[in-house]
Amino acid sequence: MKKLLKGILEFRQNVLEDYKETFARLALTQTPDVLFIACSDSRVVPNLFASTNPGDLFVLRNIGNLVPPYASDTQEQGSQSVAAALEFALLKLKVPHIIVCGHSACGAMTALCSQEKLDALPHLRAWLNAANVTPEKFKDKLEFKSVLSPVDQLSQINILLQIEHLKTYPLVQQRIQEGKLVLHGWWFDIAKADVYAFEEEFKKFMLIDEEEAARIARKLDT
Repeated sequence: MKKLLKGILEFRQNVLEDYKETFARLALTQTPDVLFIACSDSRVVPNLFASTNPGDLFVLRNIGNLVPPYASDTQEQGSQSVAAALEFALLKLKVPHIIVCGHSACGAMTALCSQEKLDALPHLRAWLNAANVTPEKFKDKLEFKSVLSPVDQLSQINILLQIEHLKTYPLVQQRIQEGKLVLHGWWFDIAKADVYAFEEEFKKFMLIDEEEAARIARKLDT
C-alpha cells in the first residue's frame, strides 16, 4: 500500500503534467478500439507490454481470463459481469477487436491441471468450472512447442476455448457476421516478457515480432 501511495505522489510530481491534456480529453469521452480480456494476475500488465496509452484499451480482467458461455437466463454474477462488459464494449464503445490474453504460469490453469479440489475456495472453484477445458477438443487446432509445460499448454488451450465461448453470444455473432468485429488470441510469456498471437493457419501461437506484426496488419487490411 505504501508503494501505491509513493507512486501516486511521484505521478503528481513528475508525470501528471505530460498527461493533463490526455486526461482532459478522456474526461469527455473514450474511444478504445480493443476489448482486452486478461487474467487478474498481477504480473500481467497489458498497458505495459503493449505500450498503450490511457483510453486505448477497454480491459476486462478476471481469474483465468474466462468468458462463461452465453446464457440468456444466467443468474451467475460473474457471468453477468462478463456479459455486461461485452454489451458496453460492443454497443456503446463499438470496439472492432476483442483480444483474449492468457499467460504462462497461470494459477487458475495450475489448479485445473492438477485437479485441485479448492474445497476452501468454493467461489473460485465455481468460477473455474466455467473454463471446462478439454484439451482433446483442440488437439487438431493447436500444436505446442515441446518446451511448454502442461500448465502453459493448458493456458493456450484455454484462450481458444474462451474465444469459442465469445462466439456463443448473439451480439458477438452479429458483429462478426457484419464484418465489424475480429477476435484474437494472445499469450504472454511472463519469464521472457514476450507476447504471442494465435495463427490458425499455422496451428500455433506465434511470437509477435516484426514479421508477425506485419502479418496481422495485412489481415486487418483485407
